[in-house]
Amino acid sequence: MTAKGIVTGDDGVLRCAWQGNVDDYRRYHDEEWGRPVTDDRRLFEKICLEGFQSGLSWLTILRKREAFRAAFAGFDFDRVATFGDADVERCLADTGIVRHRGKIVSTINNARRAQELRQEFGSLAGYFWSYEPGAAERPEVVTYEAIVANPTTPTSTRISKDLKKRGWTFVGPTTIYAFMQAMGLVNDHIEGCHCRAVVDDLRGRLARPAIRAA
Repeated sequence: MTAKGIVTGDDGVLRCAWQGNVDDYRRYHDEEWGRPVTDDRRLFEKICLEGFQSGLSWLTILRKREAFRAAFAGFDFDRVATFGDADVERCLADTGIVRHRGKIVSTINNARRAQELRQEFGSLAGYFWSYEPGAAERPEVVTYEAIVANPTTPTSTRISKDLKKRGWTFVGPTTIYAFMQAMGLVNDHIEGCHCRAVVDDLRGRLARPAIRAA
């Protein structure tokens, strides 16, 4: 019997059910979601896109990701930090992205805050990975019920509060936990999903980025 939250694909492979066996969503689940990320640009991209997702499905954002990358200079936060009013209007006219003024302005603001974070901690990766939760905060077995019951965690709440104190926006604890799941700070592939062991192995071999002076 397949565990709740797990589905069998047409290829016979067991996966987390949220990807719905939709081709592009399935590739994202298999090849990206939960795999540990230490690249600052990818971390910045993901935290911004999680903000854009608020009120929408991740599949909607995923399908617009290339347009978002084009609109926001590949999420190079040094470049996005220089954006001004004309760039906001350009993005608002871009039918390929989510045209929400507050979220566009937030991305520009957060790029400037990301520069400050890098200045203080040496990298975004060093900052975020310093919050990697320990075993005491993690369920003994990652089940569908455990995931549904915990859309936020003590760590995501701490990160959210700290980022807000630093001036970041659209970084609530639910958004931050989704970011943690996607970027591999935790492994929330459900027990039985074929990706769970793959991600555990990648996390086990990962050299955690250190906080360093810039």
